[in-house]
Amino acid sequence: MYNSKTIKIMVTVTEFNQRKSDDGREFFTLTIQGGVEIVKSVNGNSYITARTTSIPTTFNEMTCSSLIGKELPGQVVKVECESYEYLNKETGEMITLSHTYEYLEAEKQVVEQALRSEFTPFSLNGKSIMAQA
Repeated sequence: MYNSKTIKIMVTVTEFNQRKSDDGREFFTLTIQGGVEIVKSVNGNSYITARTTSIPTTFNEMTCSSLIGKELPGQVVKVECESYEYLNKETGEMITLSHTYEYLEAEKQVVEQALRSEFTPFSLNGKSIMAQA
């Protein structure tokens, strides 16, 4: 068994992009990638993927470029959202999604883990109940 308090979850900066805000100002975003995971497709086949998301920066192009390959503490998490349509650029297929991915800072991970550890789930007549430890 391992001690989860000694494991550092990290993301990696994989690229950067220049974007334009609604008011016309240009800025850069960093694309970050979490760890590798195995998931099942809709048809039941397993494949390997990694969650990615982008976060805005105040950095210039040179600084963003120097960050590619760097690791940052945190993780990319799946977050439910309102349904939206997404065009798969490889297949041309339009699909409906109801989730997005967000960067979760390491400090927030610690707080969420602490909150979860304060509660112990147990079952009462087949119903899952969260009880204070």
